[in-house]
Amino acid sequence: MTGQPLDPAALFKQQAAIQAATLVKDGMAVGLGTGSTATFVVAELGRRIREEGLRICAIPTSDATEAQAREEGIPLTSFGEHPDLDIAIDGADEIEPGTLNLVKGRGGALLREKIVAAAAKQLVIVADASKYVEHLGMLCPVPVEVVPFGWESAATRLARLGAHVAPRKHRDGSFYLTDEKNLIMDCVFGPIEDPDTLSQSIYGIVGVIEHGLFLHMATQTITAGPEGIKILEPTHKRTTQSAP
Repeated sequence: MTGQPLDPAALFKQQAAIQAATLVKDGMAVGLGTGSTATFVVAELGRRIREEGLRICAIPTSDATEAQAREEGIPLTSFGEHPDLDIAIDGADEIEPGTLNLVKGRGGALLREKIVAAAAKQLVIVADASKYVEHLGMLCPVPVEVVPFGWESAATRLARLGAHVAPRKHRDGSFYLTDEKNLIMDCVFGPIEDPDTLSQSIYGIVGVIEHGLFLHMATQTITAGPEGIKILEPTHKRTTQSAP
């Protein structure tokens, strides 16, 4: 990380990230998230490796995170070597207290993020306190990753579920492509009263690869804000989310 002063939101993200990184112990296989908060996690783990002799291996959730991990000197592994991970630490765009249901994927890595999250014994989410919402969908769209072929058909069917659908594009008008070379449909549903039913309905659309509703997956959230560090655990036992 640079030595430039951080703005308050970034400082809160860094505080949460450093707290979460303390959960990583010697010998762990770690999933590394993607996004502005996860960047601080990777930086802190790199520092611990260099200064404390921490011994871990990691699987990154994006090409960008992989590049940062290599720069930080974090040994990388694969699912062939470690099909199960001890812990994954990632950010979130929205967090629903109590359930710890999440919206993730604004950074475009939702497919790899969900693969890593599902493989981890613990999924720890780090964020600034502004990410808490009463219902998912209140702050941001739900990203849905679709194959490029027939994306218009998938978008039409997403709209029939009640969403305003927009394919994600770059400023020059070209389509945004994920690391897996798929497209992302940003779906504005508004407040989502029944995320489990919506999740299954989205999975039922042919051409959908994955979506950004991470339900019943997080084992802990660590957030930071003006009132300090806040740690929450879900009120119900974690389950593995999967398509029907």
